[in-house]
Amino acid sequence: MSDSRFLVAEGVRKTFDGTTALDDAGVQVAEGTSLALLGPSGCGKTTLLRVIAGLETPDHGTVSVGREVLTGFCHHVPAERRRVGMVFQDAALFPHLSVARNVAYGLSRQEVAAGRVQEALEMVDLAHLAQRRPHELSGGQGQRVALARALAPRPRILLFDEPFTGLDTALRVKVRTEIHALLRQVGMTSVFVTHDQEEAFVLGDRVAVMRDGRVRQEGTPAEVYARPADPWVARFVGEANLLPGRSDHRVASTVLGRVPLGADGPDGDVTVLVRPEHLDLAPGAGGTVTDVAFYGHDSSYTVRVGDQALLVRAAAAPRFRIGDEVDVRFGGPAATAYASSH
Repeated sequence: MSDSRFLVAEGVRKTFDGTTALDDAGVQVAEGTSLALLGPSGCGKTTLLRVIAGLETPDHGTVSVGREVLTGFCHHVPAERRRVGMVFQDAALFPHLSVARNVAYGLSRQEVAAGRVQEALEMVDLAHLAQRRPHELSGGQGQRVALARALAPRPRILLFDEPFTGLDTALRVKVRTEIHALLRQVGMTSVFVTHDQEEAFVLGDRVAVMRDGRVRQEGTPAEVYARPADPWVARFVGEANLLPGRSDHRVASTVLGRVPLGADGPDGDVTVLVRPEHLDLAPGAGGTVTDVAFYGHDSSYTVRVGDQALLVRAAAAPRFRIGDEVDVRFGGPAATAYASSH
């Protein structure tokens, strides 16, 4: 069984010129698994990644891998001695060097002689392009070369700082799927920084959602999506209808009628989270369709019910048009609710 505390960052604080970038931030990553650090721009996720890499020294906090403390009180292991690999947004390949020489950059002569370059290129399925130059590669191939360069020294952990940002949408999906499968295959512990919820859920065995220098919630993608820690997380990790209601004995009265709540649902005035896919539409009264969007695999409706604008998602092509009168029904599992003080 993997160690649930293989990579541990605890109580990490970091300020830049009086501005707090990290405020008691921390994460844990089990050996051989991946963590996605998800959050908006400026939330501190890249700073936390750089602290783990040893590229930034925190004002306070610890970072350890296995049983080795890398950052702690009066102790800081330099980045080059951490056995932590990093892949940046830009592949940052040297244009005048071949693929093989790019991968060899930073390796000792002994490591090159031991076949590390060939080994890493075979891992990313690019051994046949070893003599190409970076300008002869596609964007996806360039990113895989950057990954091979990070893998060649056999790091204990790989860190990725939004590595797929520069790729077009279709290639981005393809490359991230390939890289995630490769990392799982080789059992590499990894941390990905991203601002994209879909990407975080694809790449991360676990997801840590950050805001204002803190980790607001950490869990599996399913846990974070189904039971967000607060309304802000609920909105950030997916589309969310947040409805005012009154709860009594795990049932909330809302504009949709009675909505069942989970076992830890509070009583009293609440805000109820209803995901769009948990709503069903039928011909009727009580709601009016104000917008329709078709995405091929599903349709999205905006429906006005009283003073609430509800987002509804349904499979297949649209069944209703703007102006149609509809009945909106809750058809999902027990919902998450927050005390109105949230």
